[in-house]
Amino acid sequence: MKVALVQMVSSSVLEANLQAAESALAEAAREGAELAVLPEYFCLLGRSERDKLAIAEPAGSGPIQAMLAGAARRHGLWIVGGTVPLATDSPEQVRNSSLAFDPSGRQVARYDKIHLFRFDNGGERYDEARTLEPGEQVVRFELPSRDGHTWTVGLSVCYDLRFPELYRALQADLLLAPSAFTHTTGQAHWEVLLRARAIENLAFMAAAAQGGQHDNGRRTWGHSMLVDPWGAVLAERTEGPGLVLAELDARQLTAVRAQLPALDHRVLP
Repeated sequence: MKVALVQMVSSSVLEANLQAAESALAEAAREGAELAVLPEYFCLLGRSERDKLAIAEPAGSGPIQAMLAGAARRHGLWIVGGTVPLATDSPEQVRNSSLAFDPSGRQVARYDKIHLFRFDNGGERYDEARTLEPGEQVVRFELPSRDGHTWTVGLSVCYDLRFPELYRALQADLLLAPSAFTHTTGQAHWEVLLRARAIENLAFMAAAAQGGQHDNGRRTWGHSMLVDPWGAVLAERTEGPGLVLAELDARQLTAVRAQLPALDHRVLP
């Protein structure tokens, strides 16, 4: 199955970001991708953490969700829309939701980011809990590929990468982690976390990322990456907008899990 990761440098202008995402998804389809994944906050990296509250959509409707569903239909793609701010009962918080659409444009899965990022090194400060309401549910979906294999796809987002128990619970063939890692933490930990999660779970890992200098002053790490179940990096883009493409072979998944049946050797829950 050919997978496309869309790396973006999203701005504080919603319409421009949606246009950039739509263009990248069309390119992914032209390249023969079956699944395309957008990064976290693909629709907006605002000048304030509160900017996402102003564009929050009710589940099932709104211009961001309409763009994703429409692009899936137009291009015949499975699309995972990085994250979309979905409204909650509180006007002060949204859910940071990763939405999956099938090629008919039907939403087949919704994952609300469980682990909320907080970081303070004296210079950079982030606290997602101020504007985000955490999710509670582990989510995966089935993707019947043209290669004849039905892929179990597990959903996660960015900071979730630091919590390996989530990926154990997913029990997936392909793990997705759309992200907007800071340059500071990404430089230190991004690749090792992605490769570790792939190796631990004998699964493919696909992480579409924000990657560059944003108009709000923030700098993200980029390095969108596809990793195989043995921990090898199949494809990567360091910085700037563009696609990362790779073929994922289900036969490799079967072979690696047979050769090293570590998942069957687990003792602790």
